[in-house]
Amino acid sequence: MSDSLNRGRRDFLSLSVLAAVGWRHAAFAASDHEATPTAPLAELAYGRTRLGEGPLARQARENHRLVLGLDEDALLRPFRVRAGLRAPGQELGGWYGTYAFAPGATFGQWMGALARYYALSGDAATRAKMQRLVRGYAATIDAPHSFYRHNRFPAYTYDKLVGGLLDAEMLGRDETARATLAATTRAAMPYLPPRAMPRNEHAQPGEDFSQHAWDESYTLPENQFQAWQMTGERVHLQLGRRFLYDEFFAALARGDNALPGKHAYSHVNALSSAARAYLALGDPLYLRAAQQGFTMVAAQSFATGGWGPDEHFVVPGSGALAASLADQHKSFETPCGAYAHFKLTRYLLRITRDSRYGDSMERVLYNTVLGATPIQPDGRAFYYSDYTRQARKSFHPDRWPCCSGTLPMIAADYAISTCFTDPQGIYVNLYVPAQVTWTQNNQRCALSIETDYPYASSVSMTLQLPRPEAFAVNLRIPDWAQGASLQINGRDRQSLQPGQFAAIRREWRPGDKIELELPLMQRLESIEATQPDTVALLAGPLVLMRILEADGAVAGVARDSLLDAQRDPRIQHAWQVKTAGDPITLKPFLDIEAQSYSVYQTVLPS
Repeated sequence: MSDSLNRGRRDFLSLSVLAAVGWRHAAFAASDHEATPTAPLAELAYGRTRLGEGPLARQARENHRLVLGLDEDALLRPFRVRAGLRAPGQELGGWYGTYAFAPGATFGQWMGALARYYALSGDAATRAKMQRLVRGYAATIDAPHSFYRHNRFPAYTYDKLVGGLLDAEMLGRDETARATLAATTRAAMPYLPPRAMPRNEHAQPGEDFSQHAWDESYTLPENQFQAWQMTGERVHLQLGRRFLYDEFFAALARGDNALPGKHAYSHVNALSSAARAYLALGDPLYLRAAQQGFTMVAAQSFATGGWGPDEHFVVPGSGALAASLADQHKSFETPCGAYAHFKLTRYLLRITRDSRYGDSMERVLYNTVLGATPIQPDGRAFYYSDYTRQARKSFHPDRWPCCSGTLPMIAADYAISTCFTDPQGIYVNLYVPAQVTWTQNNQRCALSIETDYPYASSVSMTLQLPRPEAFAVNLRIPDWAQGASLQINGRDRQSLQPGQFAAIRREWRPGDKIELELPLMQRLESIEATQPDTVALLAGPLVLMRILEADGAVAGVARDSLLDAQRDPRIQHAWQVKTAGDPITLKPFLDIEAQSYSVYQTVLPS
């Protein structure tokens, strides 16, 4: 797959503006070490990473099939009906319907997902479907009845359309997408609020939708700055500046926690707008806001990496997280939240080269979104991860909710989250089965990754090179990976320092093999400092969740016994805890199906 399919996606962050910005590493949490990269790490084009067989590739395939199977007339119907045009076919239904809760709101995400899967696969049918959707939508824009009139989510819907059209041009090579973007912006402008509006979830029927705050106008700058950098049209620069949520960002930048009470997913999305604003404008306030905001999110996250019970942030250390375990089944808005989390950690990892952003991405991957139940053809979609004491996986009660748009996108984005590059070499972020290709010293290089991580501790990487080349292979060593080590070609095992990228600089030869060992350290993490006896068990990046045989009270377990959990040889990807009674079985989230489970356990004195 040619890199031209991903033009712009990689290069937007290395525009000439970067030369004028003083790039300084700002620490993750309270780190003291600093680095001064000359530019952010580059993303590889989607087609440069081919995922091998495993749960990531399986989820990507499921979602590629889903978007290919969507009914095009049903997707276009809200736009056609509201434009007064002929609208064959049936309503898609659920949130998406013509006069439903969020009519057509995920349409841009379906376009973007198709563009991404085309960039991954080169499949002509995928591109053709994307092009038909772009053209079908374009025919509705200039109708006399605006789609945005009496629309609950004008900014949200416009933002998703912008993102989808950017993907259609950059990844799907659609020559009509840019003109369609310009028309979309003209149509939406009269219905956008004057500035970033705080979200008011108590809006009453009949309120002016352009002023109320169910909408999420503060997420607009990320795509607007990208559109400006792609098209050069100043209207996008102006919109990016106009919707910067400066009072929110300024508070975060100076260290004030402005998160509690706010809608969680959309405000993490807004942090990606801060990161993009930093890259576009060079103002360090926005980088500080993104980093401090991320640190504040981490301070109130569950062991899974998920955050925002009942979709809202809480006060860290207040007991609110622990209280939510009693009956709050809406523990984490999973596909949407994970999509926002991946975007933000990708930005911050690339800018700062701090490996712990990759650690956080990995934790969210394995313990939330990778365990999402596949979207059904009728629109039933996984929405919330449940962390209560008697939890089960379930679908959202309404069909085609917002998470039905983000799950296909994040599954495609696993490819661009796996490895990054700079002129000196390659950075391996996710240890997943994959074949990765990139250009180093003007030579086409490849790296194959073979592993059963995170179920196993070993990762084998082999370099395929046209000739010997000198460069660096940088390996993310998780913060928990005490005792990590590597061998090159079976010789001279070296110990590695957790919590950073291990840089291996040498002249590499064709067939050189790196064998990385990441001991899957078992440890307990309490829900909050004030609740030290309510803990989750982790093995490496995996949270091991207790499988419940029947409803009823969940007995406590001795701390030492829980820490001594062993792999169960009878059940794939299961652990067992010995107790005085029946043994306890634990599984990672991605291996749980219809069983009832508990993320957190009450530990008893040993």
